[in-house]
Amino acid sequence: MFRKVLVAATLSVPLIATACATTPAARGGATGAAVGAVGGAVIGNQVGSGHPRTGAAIGAVGGAIAGAAIACQQQGGCQHNPNNPRHSQLYYDQHNDRYWYEDHQTGNTYWQNGEPRTRVPRR
Repeated sequence: MFRKVLVAATLSVPLIATACATTPAARGGATGAAVGAVGGAVIGNQVGSGHPRTGAAIGAVGGAIAGAAIACQQQGGCQHNPNNPRHSQLYYDQHNDRYWYEDHQTGNTYWQNGEPRTRVPRR
């Protein structure tokens, strides 16, 4: 019984981290880690001679990498790219001493490193 609770608690950590993530890449990575951990645990238990923890660890790492990469692609890149038609030119914010750009598709603005700056309210 304790083992099942421990495995369930371990697998829930990435799901909790998803709620705290601020960037699309971080949310995608946390979601990917959660999905990968669950899938890896099932596969590890069924195929890997009953080793769900090993499968969960491998699945979480692979899922985090894949989830972050997918989230960056959906956003149009995690950092400003002047060759990306969705990105505006860089603007300078004197108050924050940082550069930012607008995603033409969504209207959201991001700092040069890809962190969200402002969000356009959904209708």
